[in-house]
Amino acid sequence: MPLSDKEIIARLEKLGKLVATQLLKGNPPYIEIPVRSLKNTIWDDKRKILRLGPAKARREYLDVKSAKRFMQTLLMLSLIIMARREGDYPTIRDLYYMGKHTITYVDVDGRRKKEETWDDQRESNSVIEDIEVATGILREEMGIMHDAKGKIVGNIVVRSKGYLIDCSKMGSGAYAIPPNPDRLEIVKVEADYVLVVEKDAIFERLNEEEFWKRENCLLVTGKGQPDRSTRRMVRRLWEEFGLPVYVLTDADPYGWYIYSVFRSGSISLSYESEKLACPEARFIGVTTTDIDRYKIPRNYIIAATDRDLKRATELMKYPWFQSDSWQKELKLFLKRKEKIEIEALSGHGFKFLSHTYIPEKIEKKLWIV
Repeated sequence: MPLSDKEIIARLEKLGKLVATQLLKGNPPYIEIPVRSLKNTIWDDKRKILRLGPAKARREYLDVKSAKRFMQTLLMLSLIIMARREGDYPTIRDLYYMGKHTITYVDVDGRRKKEETWDDQRESNSVIEDIEVATGILREEMGIMHDAKGKIVGNIVVRSKGYLIDCSKMGSGAYAIPPNPDRLEIVKVEADYVLVVEKDAIFERLNEEEFWKRENCLLVTGKGQPDRSTRRMVRRLWEEFGLPVYVLTDADPYGWYIYSVFRSGSISLSYESEKLACPEARFIGVTTTDIDRYKIPRNYIIAATDRDLKRATELMKYPWFQSDSWQKELKLFLKRKEKIEIEALSGHGFKFLSHTYIPEKIEKKLWIV
């Protein structure tokens, strides 16, 4: 069940009250924030997800090194609480501007100086992420808006702000997944599985063919590297309705990593994995093995770049790519130094992808995990 506004406000206020209590007791105020770094990211082999480790950073008001971040955190926290109390839905850019101001002070040498609350939006975004990990609340749950880019189409009916939306009646379009999918009530789902498509153009082609109707599935795209809203929607469909999740990407290290983000979570946002990852997601995208298995014409094959090879080498070391199947694919990719896009399957005709490749990979269980 999604958290109510009252519950969200209470959790946010709890962080602020910890500081207030310290001050009232006459103690130097501080806050502890779980460390969001690769060193503090743990691969949970049992649950098949990335999660944060136990390390925490202590930010003290009276510590020169952490005082600014301490004050930035409390400033951002106050802005978010104010927005929730007033029922507002600011964007991350709104919060950047709302908190941006210049502080003038005199240093120890008597010189007047100026300090910005934050230098750019990356800094304020990072503070929002700190508040997420400290409270266990996603920014979407806090009502913070961002540029959502995910889409879904198929036999699913949702209720949003009292309106029923039938995603099977979108014509040539699709339903845009909102910034906070938890505010959607999923009224009805009649589908056998979820197909997540890396590329928007392939999603549009499959939608135009009404692949979702013929195969009785839900089509989803995050338009490349997925946003959190798309991942949360897919997680809900897997978790609440038990739908198998299949991911279709290009045959390159970046497409394969996109799959792993849906399945196991991302390194930079590992603290969100429990709400966003689908540990049982299966990869049915294009692989290096498919070059021979499906006899891809030579003129459809692309030479891998040095950047591709470096990325593939990195993937080989990740714990979530240690299965025999993935190690085999990555080694073959590094040996052949070749990659192909989903569109390479068009060498066998434009309908080969939707009528042969996808159904065959699912029916014959030619997926990788």
